Amino acid sequence: MIVVKDLEKTFGEQKVLKGISTSFEAGKTNLIIGQSGSGKTVFLKSLLGLHTPEKGTIAFNERIYSNLTPDEKRELRTEIGMVFQGSALFDSMTVEENVGFPLKMFTKKTPAEIKERVDFVIERVNLVNAHAKKPSEISGGMQKRVAIARAIVNNPKYLFCDEPNSGLDPKTAIVIDNLIQEITREYNITTVINTHDMNSVMEIGEKIVFLKNGLLEWEGTNKQIFKTDNEAVTDFVYSSELFKKVRKMYLEEDEG
Repeated sequence: MIVVKDLEKTFGEQKVLKGISTSFEAGKTNLIIGQSGSGKTVFLKSLLGLHTPEKGTIAFNERIYSNLTPDEKRELRTEIGMVFQGSALFDSMTVEENVGFPLKMFTKKTPAEIKERVDFVIERVNLVNAHAKKPSEISGGMQKRVAIARAIVNNPKYLFCDEPNSGLDPKTAIVIDNLIQEITREYNITTVINTHDMNSVMEIGEKIVFLKNGLLEWEGTNKQIFKTDNEAVTDFVYSSELFKKVRKMYLEEDEG
């Protein structure tokens, strides 16, 4: 579990995060959404330790990050997996080498142990006959699967995903969403996803944090978001006719 209290982050004279408090539970897919400039990317990078907030705390299972020693921070980072927006695979490495890279860098596993673990996670993300292929030889959807396999190969307690569906067609995006949710539940990971994909909100939004102008404007589940009367949320979510129809359906079900 990750607990955030009164988080503030400023760049120059611009305050980007303005006292955000929320929590992200283990075993659930937690989504951060909001318009461009809302602060969601800075928020995610602050959770990852890439930005240092001026005020507030971030606690990983009751360990306050800012209170940790350098060694304790390094240990915590071994518990974190990351899926980058562009997958960020090494072009010169095969799928097998990309997935095994964190184990070679951060563990003392033998080559045989690394291969066993790599084979397991590649199979877990449903990649078939891809071990020896380079990223340029596989599809965008398969590259995301490789990125997810690499992120979970070291058994992380926390998984962060930055726009995991970016560049994917809608059908493949749903497959990736479902895979992330399955892995989150299966391994009881605290998963935090930064996304603008409203289909992800509908499909896997077990906890949604909506930011606006650096503030936590609203939080709730994917079912609650279709029932809220928060004007900022409805303006953001129901900008398309499809989501207006979905909301109407949810409200009619309640009335029924």
